[in-house]
Amino acid sequence: MEKRYTHMTFFWGTNSEILFTMWPGTRRGMYGLALIVVFLMAFFVELLSCRRIARLGRQRPRLLAALFQTAVHALRVGLAYLLMLALMSFNVGVLIVAIAGSTAGFLLFHSSVFHGWSPAPRPFPSSNNIQSAHIENKKGNAVD
Repeated sequence: MEKRYTHMTFFWGTNSEILFTMWPGTRRGMYGLALIVVFLMAFFVELLSCRRIARLGRQRPRLLAALFQTAVHALRVGLAYLLMLALMSFNVGVLIVAIAGSTAGFLLFHSSVFHGWSPAPRPFPSSNNIQSAHIENKKGNAVD
């Protein structure tokens, strides 16, 4: 029986195991495929965490909507755990593509770049709130 060594520190190289025994192994093409799979997993985790996906089920009856939202949640959590296990290979290439996939997913599904800008909510006004619309100085003039 052959002994295998699992890295416990970050390393850079194509000879690794990601998610499954002997995959991708020592083949560069399979390593590239593994990186694409990790990128897509991170991208889809961001897609499934998008609120618009959860709203798709709202046009259905209440029970079906709840089942749809639960299925989306289970799929998102399952992909997130698989992504975590892939990162536990301690391969720097896997780490980089996971961050890149999550960043691309955030840019497309969560940022204001493609969905219009909405201002940040303002704090509730109060009598002693310094950020109120007008603050009177000592002379009684309004200051913006």
